[in-house]
Amino acid sequence: MKEPRSLFDKLWDSHVVADLGGDSAMIAIDRIFLHERTGAAALNSLAETGRKVADPARVFAVTDHIVDTRPGRSDQTLMPGGQAFITETRAAAKAAGITLFDVNDPDQGIVHVISPELGIVLPGCSLIAPDSHTCTQGAFGALAWGIGSSEAEHAMATGTLRINKPKSMRITFWGKLAKGVTPKDMILTLIAKHGAAGGKGHAVEFAGEAVNALDMEGRMTLCNMATEFSAMSGFIRPDDVTFSYLKDRRYAPEGQQWVDAVTHWKTLISDENAHFDREIEIDASTIEPMVSWGTSPEHSVAISGHVPDDAGERQLEYMALHKDQPLAGIEIDAAFIGSCTNNRLSDLRRASAMLKGKTIAKNIKAICVPGSSRIKREAEAEGIDRIFTDAGFEWRESGCSMCFYSGGESFDAGSRVISTTNRNFESRQGPNVKTHIASPETAVASAIAGAIADPRQLISEPS
Repeated sequence: MKEPRSLFDKLWDSHVVADLGGDSAMIAIDRIFLHERTGAAALNSLAETGRKVADPARVFAVTDHIVDTRPGRSDQTLMPGGQAFITETRAAAKAAGITLFDVNDPDQGIVHVISPELGIVLPGCSLIAPDSHTCTQGAFGALAWGIGSSEAEHAMATGTLRINKPKSMRITFWGKLAKGVTPKDMILTLIAKHGAAGGKGHAVEFAGEAVNALDMEGRMTLCNMATEFSAMSGFIRPDDVTFSYLKDRRYAPEGQQWVDAVTHWKTLISDENAHFDREIEIDASTIEPMVSWGTSPEHSVAISGHVPDDAGERQLEYMALHKDQPLAGIEIDAAFIGSCTNNRLSDLRRASAMLKGKTIAKNIKAICVPGSSRIKREAEAEGIDRIFTDAGFEWRESGCSMCFYSGGESFDAGSRVISTTNRNFESRQGPNVKTHIASPETAVASAIAGAIADPRQLISEPS
């Protein structure tokens, strides 16, 4: 009788090319994604050594990190020298023979958004990219994680990577989420309770009734911030929700290959009595909308709560807050809906439903950036863009945008922003900008109020 195995064990074992002793192994890499911020460096460095991409069909590149998201964009960016990153990645991708989703390609978008849209990520595959939020794609039952540029070179040349096997962890969310509570609130609750280093050295499987009830976009939000938990990756077993999402995507299997693939994908589940090095359980019914108060995702509390008494002086000084201060009612200067965490069509639908017929508070700078060009087109076909603009939001082209201060654009120095992004480090969204991370619902409610606000009050209002 075979020993029970976890989903992570199955993903790992199916990709081991060579056991190198100890916890180290050579792992087969099925998909590699590059972006314009580091893509040219990796491809050019590989070419300079006389090596080629071993299998160009498995390597993809996208223009998403520093590309301008303002309407009418071109190769030019607000970041000095940014245009060179785009043009050099374009040239290097062409020379290497890999697929590039360029600035104005209809399939352009943030890597972790377009990969699922196109069916590039599939259950059971291994996927890497030079971006820490690659773990987003673990939502499909894939082994997906972020790497550095030199690792990308090795993987492109050999189709493998040497890595140390992490420990396994299962995080189970029991019960059902209350109305107005989202996957963003689930992951912020986890990180607030167990710390930003709580998952260090582990690969994390998310499980339980509340996780199984999520659609694929919600699952991606949950897995997206596994890296903020310091986990190597986060993933969820594939099921009928996964298969339905992937069917007929461009790179997904077809015909009999699809039938065979689904048959195999159904085996990608943790066996009963499988061993985990650590287990965490959370009652999902107790979760409230969450908002960060400090400069790490672990500095988060329920929106009905207060800045904790043990808050660090550095964080309090930077955020211009004080101990025991209520989060609700703190005035904001801006609102941002975007990033690979919360800019998918379902996020925009929920946000626009709350915005319809309303306007944001006076003097609030509000921006909405769809996660991909496809999402932007679909949202515009539903009139979502008009709801946002009528309410006072800017409506943008897709990209990472002001998730981080890399494309040269930022919020006003020292401003306070409610943001659907995944990180709130000092100056991440601009010089001395104070970022409060939250769900799209909380961002919309706060933009309307002009201060951090509980979204449940708006959601409960008659439509």
